[in-house]
Amino acid sequence: MEMGLTILQLYLCLSLVVVVSCAQATAPRNPSMGMRPGTCDHYECPTYESVDVGYGYEIRVYKSAVWMSTGPIPAPSMTQATTTGFQRLFSYIQGDNKSKTKMNMTAPVITQTTPGKSVYTVSFYLPKKNQQNPPLADDLHVQPWKPTHVAIRQFGGYVTDALAKKEATALVDSLKNTKWKFNIEQSKGKSPEYLVAGYSPPFQITARVNEIMVPFTL
Repeated sequence: MEMGLTILQLYLCLSLVVVVSCAQATAPRNPSMGMRPGTCDHYECPTYESVDVGYGYEIRVYKSAVWMSTGPIPAPSMTQATTTGFQRLFSYIQGDNKSKTKMNMTAPVITQTTPGKSVYTVSFYLPKKNQQNPPLADDLHVQPWKPTHVAIRQFGGYVTDALAKKEATALVDSLKNTKWKFNIEQSKGKSPEYLVAGYSPPFQITARVNEIMVPFTL
């Protein structure tokens, strides 16, 4: 019995080390851009075309799409707001809406940040079959996307506020000396709002995929 407890304790300690290591993992120095997130092989994702790929960035043109979004969520951290928003949106697709409609899980779940403010919006991509007539809920709102350009930077690990800020800064830096930097500054300013997209379920420990997204217009 004592031997069994020792083995169990060792297993739990090793598991904790793995989770902590993944949570602290940073993006590779040379992010692999232009690769479709593997999660989209299993979950429905928004449709886009990749129009440019450079060191540390990718430019996509997303087709029109419909998202369901929370209201502004005041929170001390982005990760806390994402958890709160995801729980509400998961209940929504499980039938907690006015028509009691259940929907399939999709990817990614995105969190919109506003530089300098501790307020966030979390959004869920609606399956195509539900986009024409989205099920409604009193505390959520429909957010349509017109066709839009988006600057992307992929990174791995579990998202933290510090890591998201670091990767957002790296994305902007990687766009220097490109034609896209001018377009982003013209439409969004020099410190653009960015979205943090999470493609991997919480229980997935390895090979996680996240993206910083900066939508802009030409």
